[in-house]
Amino acid sequence: MSPSNSPRSDVSLTHPDRLYWPDEGVTKQGLADYYAAVWRFMAPHVVNRPLALLRLPDGIKSHQRFFQKHAWKGMNPHIEEIADPQDADGEKLLRIGDFDGLVALVQSAVLEIHPWGTTTGNWEQPDMITMDLDPGEDVAWSAVISAALDVKARLETRGLAAFVKTSGGKGLHVVAPLAPKAGWSEVKDFAHSLAESMSADAPEKYLATATKAKRGGHIYIDYLRNGRGNTAAAAYSTRARPGAPVSMPLDWEELSGVSGPAAFTLANVPQRLETRPKDPWGDFFEAAVPLE
Repeated sequence: MSPSNSPRSDVSLTHPDRLYWPDEGVTKQGLADYYAAVWRFMAPHVVNRPLALLRLPDGIKSHQRFFQKHAWKGMNPHIEEIADPQDADGEKLLRIGDFDGLVALVQSAVLEIHPWGTTTGNWEQPDMITMDLDPGEDVAWSAVISAALDVKARLETRGLAAFVKTSGGKGLHVVAPLAPKAGWSEVKDFAHSLAESMSADAPEKYLATATKAKRGGHIYIDYLRNGRGNTAAAAYSTRARPGAPVSMPLDWEELSGVSGPAAFTLANVPQRLETRPKDPWGDFFEAAVPLE
């Protein structure tokens, strides 16, 4: 899978043939190879950011699942600890600084990477807004695409750029890059107001609160990803689900041809990288403006 210009790592993989997705035949080595192939695109979305990690030591069928925000015994030194400046107890969070750090996550059976929407160089000013479109079970995929286009239009009306990716789970993520200026509360309030306006304008389609009793036939506009310490699956991160899906950045014009939220997997990513070698989010951070 890895092109000739892929990075190499000094981190050794023990048991590289261990199956992380047994039904799909995806091994630890296969996951490392995938990340090598997308590293040049993925790096800005995971490097020097506080991370929450989903670890499954025996793969996706493992009974052991750890949602890890702090160090664990025997953690590879390429996974760094960093103090949260707002934590009075001095509890340290996790980050990676390079490709060795990412391979160390693979070695540690991290199958999902969930960064904060900020960097550790600028803790209190987020550099993105993530709107997670989470459909109820009976919502058509075409309705999720329509919702994403609605979010895009509303963000652009406010002078923000909008980018889209599959979640690898049930829906889509619409993400707006920010020049770090506004604080967490301002960014979360903005996201909340956007969700509320969509719900008010089309209550038959959208919800701004995660009320399970009302979810049928609706799309929950999850704005809570934008609070301090909250996370969303990283661009290009795998998901610990059957099929080995990936949270895949897209061009808006290709969205209508995407079959569903888990359309991109470790099996078909190589073909995608061949046919679309350009990163759809290549100008993501260049498009950032402050949230006014």
